[in-house]
Amino acid sequence: MPGLLSCVFVALIVTSQAEAQNYGQNLLVKAAGQSAAIPGWDLQSTAKAGHELARLSTVDYDSSSWHHIGSRATVFAGLIEAGVYNADDLFYSDNLNTKVDYSQFSVPWLYRKEFGLQPAKERHFLLKTNGITSKADIWLNGHEVANSEHQAGAYGGHTYDVTSLVKGENALAIKAYPTDFDKDFGLGFVDWNPYPPDNGTGVWRDVEIKETGPLAMDVPRIVSDFREPGQKSVCVTIKTEVQNYEKTKMSGSITGSIKADDGSEVTSVSKMFSLLPGETKTISIQSIIENPEVWWPAQWGKQPLYEAQVSVYSAGALSDTSTKKKFGIRHVVSEVNSHNDTLFHINGRPFLVFGGGYSPDIFLRWDGKTFETQMKYVLDMGMNTIRLEGKQMHPELYEIADRIGLMVISGWECCDKWEAWSYNGDVTATLWNENDYHTANASMRHEASMLQSHASMLAFFVGSDYWPNDRAAAMYVQALHDWDWQNPIICSAAKRGYPEILGPSGMKMDGPYDWVPPNYWYGDQLGAGFGFGSELGAGVGTPEIGSLRKFLSRSDMENLWKAPQKGLFHMSRNVSQFYNRSVYNNALYHRYGKPTSLEDYLLKAQMMDYEATKAEYEGYAANFNSERPATGAIYWMLNNAWPSLHWNQFDYYLHPAGSYFGTKVGARTEHVAYNYDEKKIVLINRSLTGQGARTIDIQLVDTDGKIISKHNLQVQTTPNTSKSVADVAGIDKIANVAFLRVVLSDSKGNTLSRNIYWLSSNIDTLDWDNSTWWYTPVTKFVDLTALNTMKQADLHVTSNPLYGSEHVIVLENKSDIPAVFIRLNLVDKDGMDVNPVQWSDNYVTLWPREKMALTVSSLGSSAAAVEISGKNVKNGQVPLKYLR
Repeated sequence: MPGLLSCVFVALIVTSQAEAQNYGQNLLVKAAGQSAAIPGWDLQSTAKAGHELARLSTVDYDSSSWHHIGSRATVFAGLIEAGVYNADDLFYSDNLNTKVDYSQFSVPWLYRKEFGLQPAKERHFLLKTNGITSKADIWLNGHEVANSEHQAGAYGGHTYDVTSLVKGENALAIKAYPTDFDKDFGLGFVDWNPYPPDNGTGVWRDVEIKETGPLAMDVPRIVSDFREPGQKSVCVTIKTEVQNYEKTKMSGSITGSIKADDGSEVTSVSKMFSLLPGETKTISIQSIIENPEVWWPAQWGKQPLYEAQVSVYSAGALSDTSTKKKFGIRHVVSEVNSHNDTLFHINGRPFLVFGGGYSPDIFLRWDGKTFETQMKYVLDMGMNTIRLEGKQMHPELYEIADRIGLMVISGWECCDKWEAWSYNGDVTATLWNENDYHTANASMRHEASMLQSHASMLAFFVGSDYWPNDRAAAMYVQALHDWDWQNPIICSAAKRGYPEILGPSGMKMDGPYDWVPPNYWYGDQLGAGFGFGSELGAGVGTPEIGSLRKFLSRSDMENLWKAPQKGLFHMSRNVSQFYNRSVYNNALYHRYGKPTSLEDYLLKAQMMDYEATKAEYEGYAANFNSERPATGAIYWMLNNAWPSLHWNQFDYYLHPAGSYFGTKVGARTEHVAYNYDEKKIVLINRSLTGQGARTIDIQLVDTDGKIISKHNLQVQTTPNTSKSVADVAGIDKIANVAFLRVVLSDSKGNTLSRNIYWLSSNIDTLDWDNSTWWYTPVTKFVDLTALNTMKQADLHVTSNPLYGSEHVIVLENKSDIPAVFIRLNLVDKDGMDVNPVQWSDNYVTLWPREKMALTVSSLGSSAAAVEISGKNVKNGQVPLKYLR
């Protein structure tokens, strides 16, 4: 009998090799240690193709008439890719609501792919999922691999041994079930925007096939004993699980190396081991790195990365190898201070978090180049962190963050199944059952495996609006610890409660989410500049006209300024408090005056947005060393999932406007800010090295350019501190509106920060006692309407080319009055916005007779001209010249 079985086995191997040979170039992997993602899918609805996966997952089934899509695509993203829908068309006006049959997504959809493999003796094949929304049945070559009870959750990654099922020619079929956010662990957008028609259903992450020898290893993880700079050597431990897939005891070895950024080998590693049949064992290898290069957030230093790679050998032959694993030498901790606020430390230094809430594309389409541009915008604005609320996305996200020095807070999302606890009265989702704990545990373990080694990781929030119960919290913590997580684990983004194992979150989520005046951030209640605000902002982010024309009809644009209370499809969902701009518009009409046109409305909106974002970041930076210190602020939000009329610091088309440049000024590393409440100037230093003598020039002028007060003082600055340094005289003498200019210079006369405010003699009166969770009412608004009747300034603009796409734009105010809120916009030869773009500054105000040079770099299409507009300047255009 044993001999017969051996003969049959050999025959099967020969047949399989022949099949693989016939499969030609379609081999997905060709040798032990290789892994590859399914490169693309055939996509179809079960309403058309049926549900019989036993038939659909055989190579004789013809799916050539199905839609053909890429390797990562929700159902709806796949239909866009296949040309069934056009995203730009769906984004226009309310087309997403009127041009899509939502009922077609009430049934499961099928993903199918054929590929070749080369089965052989002591060859094993693993199928790895990284999350399929919301759950799926998986079949290979007519046999079930997993059912939807096990393969569940948007982040539910699993590895399946499919060795016994593979052939030379293979057919894989996945049935993805419709996502219900009240019942499934999906990936939703809460109230950020309308839900996608398919609720994000489908294979949105890679499905991979891996070939190994007798021994296979899991994703390696990197642990170090580094604590702070000055450490002369660091012990680095590489850990990985190795599994014996054979029925006999196997001996093996792990070998590998750690390399520096330049590719040179820093150290080599090796270790022998043995495994019993079917046994899995954790193999740990320690190595010493002498004189380590330390990784820092971008504002504090460089981002050197090391690279580790290990391979497993059995009987001298390669059995498996890991992907190259990048890691940085750095240390992150957090503490909850005496005020019950969380403060992070990076490499031993207190770290004031300046961040924004990131959103992926509404259809979960991923473009690494776009993401990197967005993150470069984040750094350009002076921010240092993004928060992902249940939007972990793909490994490339963290690789980019590692490389550019941006910190990342990851975590689960609110308001759906993820937070379906008995004490959460804000959701209607069904409470967790036993299988839900298994799904959440698998999700946490998968995400930990993806995130663990990344230098950019700041923390993981295991809850958002609500904390997980004790059982779930203990499960999450154990999963993270099993993966050697070395970063803070925080129970939630709010202070509503906490599980015993984690303690208080130290985070506040008291709003605002809609417009509040600039002086709000200097208050002592709710979201004002103290503690750690995990998500808060003034609800601003109005796109400029070039972007609006891409997604709003003429009547939509008229509604913006003619119907200030009207619900708008491009705001939040229609069940949300944020479906209209009524709070925002009420403030705009009172403070700046009733708009006279769309152009007038947009100008006033940009001034409001600029004020709002600048004040938030300044308020938090100014209070870094206060009695109750500010420890972090996550602006809500950084960007939008689709073209939106609020909650962004740059719009969907990557066009920066008022909220962007307000942030860019307010978040400067060395800066001077005006405290609206105390009428004082605050010196801010968020660097680790800037110190010594500084000069601050303060001038207050009226709308006619006449000086109300001026003051020049010498101060000393200290790294990573803020302090009040001077009173501003003359505020009580302002008749209607005045302009405050504060300029910070170093000992050599170099300008470090130039900051302009438009002020009245009083501030907006906040009704703190009647605050809601989304905003604080204003009972009396400041009157800034005198801006509307200012004389026109004589502004001259010239351009000079630098290298490549960079230009110097010189602004000169040749009049005796301020030139207010000058907007510069880069356009191509057809007058269309050029995006992405990087300005040294924009939306600037010039003092009488002041001259200023700005730089601009076109990062996208070729720019032809700069458009000029502003509050009291003549609209115009300056052509650009290029060096030959």
